Amino acid sequence: MEQQTSTPHAVSADLGAHVIPFPTRYAPYVPAALPAQPAGLSPTGTQGRVRKSVTRHVVVLEVAGPLDDAVGELDRAIQLALAHGPRGVICDLSGVLNGVEPAALEILATTGHHVRDWPGIPVAVACPDQRVREALRTHPLGGHLIMAESLFSAIDAVLATPYLMVQCLRLAAHPTAPRAARDFVTRTLLDWRLSRVIPFASLVVGELVANSSIHAGTDIDLSVVWDRGALRLTVADHGPALSGQQHSNSELHGRGLTVVAGLSRAFGVLPTHDGGKVVWAVLAAPRPPPLVNDEMSSAKSEPMVVKNDSVVQAI
Repeated sequence: MEQQTSTPHAVSADLGAHVIPFPTRYAPYVPAALPAQPAGLSPTGTQGRVRKSVTRHVVVLEVAGPLDDAVGELDRAIQLALAHGPRGVICDLSGVLNGVEPAALEILATTGHHVRDWPGIPVAVACPDQRVREALRTHPLGGHLIMAESLFSAIDAVLATPYLMVQCLRLAAHPTAPRAARDFVTRTLLDWRLSRVIPFASLVVGELVANSSIHAGTDIDLSVVWDRGALRLTVADHGPALSGQQHSNSELHGRGLTVVAGLSRAFGVLPTHDGGKVVWAVLAAPRPPPLVNDEMSSAKSEPMVVKNDSVVQAI
């Protein structure tokens, strides 16, 4: 087995954990939709759209035209962006025309559940309208979003959030891939002092990788992220989705679905831009009280979190 390691970058903490059972929540990819409107242009004669750009590893989704026409597309664009693990995502509403209708505002606020279910990647809304920002801030799900008056302040706010503990691995689609994934997760969690989560995380990642290896048959990108007591495991493949078919929990079967649902507090599937998918699961991994020696060493130096991209070719 050949392994190549790339340059590290990122930030973090001195960890260990125990697992607390949570009710499992499956979070499928379901495009947001407004009440039906006549096809074609909006009542104002302008069709909404979402343009994507990337600034300093932050995905910016710029909405042009009425938000009513673009909010469903915006929700999907957020999910597509999150699937690739950016530094953050910003919804830029600076170019929105004619204000924001209550129905569109409600859908925009519910995009906060992506932050709740996809921990560690901040999502911000840049909007010059203070009333819109306040309405989003007071919404139960909108409270997960970062509010900013302009795109520049939103970028600053996203970049000011803590970096993540991230480890990444690329695997070939091979019968040995699940074992390699379990070994990788075990080493990673030992390094992060999250040893109590290892039995559960190993089972979950083994099932996710096995599922991807069997059904997609492409290279598999595995990432392990820890953030604020949540451990996120993501497994991405690059297989083209069947025409007209959306990814769903039916892609995990039998024992695989039982294992993932029983050990995760949330899991789901996201589409990727190349027609593949990202299957993810979040496990509870809270930080334990630090030991006395740990407190002393923490006072001397700020711990670093490393993002390590590796490639493993199974032979």
